Amino acid sequence: MAPTGSTCLRIHSSAVMRSNAANYAASLGQAAFPADLIDIRQSLSVSKQEIDDYLAKVGQPKRATLQKLRQTIRDILPDAEEVISYGMPAFRLNGKVIAGFAAFKNHLAYLPHSGSVLAELRDELAGYRSTEGSLHFPIDKPLPKALVKKLIAARLRQDEAKQSRP
Repeated sequence: MAPTGSTCLRIHSSAVMRSNAANYAASLGQAAFPADLIDIRQSLSVSKQEIDDYLAKVGQPKRATLQKLRQTIRDILPDAEEVISYGMPAFRLNGKVIAGFAAFKNHLAYLPHSGSVLAELRDELAGYRSTEGSLHFPIDKPLPKALVKKLIAARLRQDEAKQSRP
């Protein structure tokens, strides 16, 4: 039985999501969903649009600072998918959220989506305030690209270590 017009399925570009969609389609007795129900490019553009919408609601100078951080992350992770995770802009690579950011009343935050990345880079983060899961930075001063590279590299190492465990 094919999904009806009231069925809404949003497919992301990761192989895991495509595999899950294929399994779901098979459970419905279909080889695959009709092309008009799955448009991966539309899904990707929706996520980018959601981040654009998020940033549009943020006042200046926060918006400009976060736009610079977004571009820095794009430069470091060109293959990452831009998504909204927990209501905040994020970047997903191979099905895992690797980095994100958010605006708050008195600060901005870089979110490594791991509780141990910031502890690992404690010395490099001297001078910044943080919690276990977020690095706070001023509303008008983007994080240096070299620091963002280190944050992302630490997160990627952690993800690789998890995947290589038996």
